[in-house]
Amino acid sequence: MTDQDRLAGELEHLREQGLYRRLRVQETMAGPRAVVDGTPCLMMASNGYLGLAAHPEVMAGAREALSRWGAGTGGSRLTTGDFRVHHELEEELADFKGEEAAILFGSGYMANLGVLSALAGPDDLVVSDGLNHASIIDGCRLTRAQTAVYRHGDTDHLAGILRDRRAGRTWIVTDGVFSMDGDLAPLPAIAGLADEHGAGIILDDAHATGVVGPGGAGTAARFGLQGRIDVQVGTLSKALGSQGAFVTGSRILVDYLRNRSRSFIFSTAPPPAAVGAARAALRLIRANPHWVAELREKTDYLRRGLSALGFSVPAGETPIIPVLVGDAGAALRLAESLLERGVFAPAIRPPSVPPGESRLRVTVMLSHGREDLDLALDAFSRAGKIAGVTG
Repeated sequence: MTDQDRLAGELEHLREQGLYRRLRVQETMAGPRAVVDGTPCLMMASNGYLGLAAHPEVMAGAREALSRWGAGTGGSRLTTGDFRVHHELEEELADFKGEEAAILFGSGYMANLGVLSALAGPDDLVVSDGLNHASIIDGCRLTRAQTAVYRHGDTDHLAGILRDRRAGRTWIVTDGVFSMDGDLAPLPAIAGLADEHGAGIILDDAHATGVVGPGGAGTAARFGLQGRIDVQVGTLSKALGSQGAFVTGSRILVDYLRNRSRSFIFSTAPPPAAVGAARAALRLIRANPHWVAELREKTDYLRRGLSALGFSVPAGETPIIPVLVGDAGAALRLAESLLERGVFAPAIRPPSVPPGESRLRVTVMLSHGREDLDLALDAFSRAGKIAGVTG
């Protein structure tokens, strides 16, 4: 059997399991309405929770930076790619998060890999929530540290691991908002355990930045824990509508990452247009702190409506609404039936979620109107019956 035959066989096996993936091409800007594979539809799956990717001021910020600084940076931040615009955004992000300093990365994935591999080593222990993002899982592997996984959100299990630890430095790492369930980490309890056991906390706030906490400042602000979280990771590619990521913390931490984080040291600096767009988006968020409550109101409306239709929808406060299905094939049928009715909400299947927990990951955007949400509910009502997910 050739390598090509083996790969083809594995792809066919994925198809048989309902786990095969293909790209769905969008022909419009990222917004509440889209054209996907030629089909006009309502977008109900975007991470652009505030609808800022196509906001005129955000696009103007990108154009201004592009005009002044060019399309690319020509090198890493430590060689030729360190532009004033990078520093300006870092200063604004640190202030937004209530921290001393910030450092930019090319993506959230690179940020998590860079932070974990720089801060933890073979003599240390990293304790990770069972539903953390894949970038955290891969970052833990790179550290070569001891790694322990606690049951999702189970702080009793976490406490037991910390009591039994036999390591040098201990880090607790958790998402702030979990990307597939939309629930919040029990951060107050985690902070208490960290204090008790002398552990550090690494908080991935990718899905919280801009949409959770006062003015969208994130999970730590939501729980009044500013100053008690050692490392906060955020993204520019979700609520801020751009591309890239950042880490905030003390000046010493940020200086250390500049010198020790390989995904920062050996990567070309983020392009000026993305930085300019993120700066404009951040300023809009800070000027409109009421957006958090407005987004929550729309999310609650859709969540209540889906529950009333008979879908399995957990309670929550974030714009991520998991519509739990279970079987991967049934989730695919529901997603395809929705698309036929003008709603795009793709199925999420293993390995993105555990086996038997396939779902549709529905998200609400601030730019969705009430008529959009009603359209989505009508489509779900009809598609759920056709797909055999609801009665």
